[in-house]
Amino acid sequence: MIGLIIVIAIIVVLAFWMIGVYNSLVKLRNKVSNAFAQIDTQLQRRFDLIPNLVETVKGYAGHEEKLFIDVAAARSGYMNATTAHDKMEADNQLTGTLKTLFAVAESYPELKANTNFLDLQTQLKGTEDKVSFARQFYNDTVQKYNDALLVFPNNIVAGMFGFKEGEFFKVDSEEAKKAPKVQF
Repeated sequence: MIGLIIVIAIIVVLAFWMIGVYNSLVKLRNKVSNAFAQIDTQLQRRFDLIPNLVETVKGYAGHEEKLFIDVAAARSGYMNATTAHDKMEADNQLTGTLKTLFAVAESYPELKANTNFLDLQTQLKGTEDKVSFARQFYNDTVQKYNDALLVFPNNIVAGMFGFKEGEFFKVDSEEAKKAPKVQF
């Protein structure tokens, strides 16, 4: 009888432990989703600024048609992305085209002095700072989640319930890390 009570007690303790681990993994996974949603929110703000910025630059540099097409394509690429990975890649592409847009703007002194352009540039820089912070927070959250998934004995519970590692938000291409080349 005592042996049966001990076995039942061990089973109950293991069940509560599994429930605790499962719940903590769910909470961490939700934090990862929330952190990515924060990035998405900041990127949406950036995307809302881009058409105004492009129109302002077009007024001074109308012959840069390919650049404007690239910016529009990169922007719609993000809007059409459905997975976190696709959104990360599309954002990296858009960031590269924006670098080129600002490099082109440097060639037009009257544009650089335009108050609308300066205001949009300031707003975009503030948004970029927020995006950068949100990415850092997201990556920190993914790191905590992945650590919790991989440590023993949590990895047993994670494997039983199909938890997958989170993906870090990073710049994948070497091209996106380089400064843009602008030729006239």
